[in-house]
Amino acid sequence: MAKEKTKVTLIGAGLAKPGLDFVYEGTTCPECESCKVRKTCHNLQPGKKYRVATVRTNTRHDCPVHHEAAVAVDVVEAPIVALISAEMAIANSRISYEFSCPRTECRSYRLCRPDGVIEGEKYVVGEVLGNAPDVCERGRPLKLVELRPA
Repeated sequence: MAKEKTKVTLIGAGLAKPGLDFVYEGTTCPECESCKVRKTCHNLQPGKKYRVATVRTNTRHDCPVHHEAAVAVDVVEAPIVALISAEMAIANSRISYEFSCPRTECRSYRLCRPDGVIEGEKYVVGEVLGNAPDVCERGRPLKLVELRPA
């Protein structure tokens, strides 16, 4: 298996722990506009889920958003647990993820529309984890899988 490609970014020192998963929200703070390291803080793709691989202990930047300062970390795109159609749940297959269910009251909604998935993007079905934890309200056969970036 190929080594995962990392990217250097900045996050709050209080959050900088290897293994932390987060969804990058994008630039939302006006305080960031005049910051000299803004491009390094905001170099990830909004809506994607990332995992902190390593923390670089030799860098700290004062930050009005992160009270303890911002530190450099290496991140990789994180795997995502999701529900997909049973017929698409084949390990190592490539799929294009589509949000197909608008039922926000459904108990499986968060797995059918997981944080970190971008609609229309390509993913690889890493592992088929099993059947859906609940019956689909629309009667669709679903499988729980781990998705990786394609």
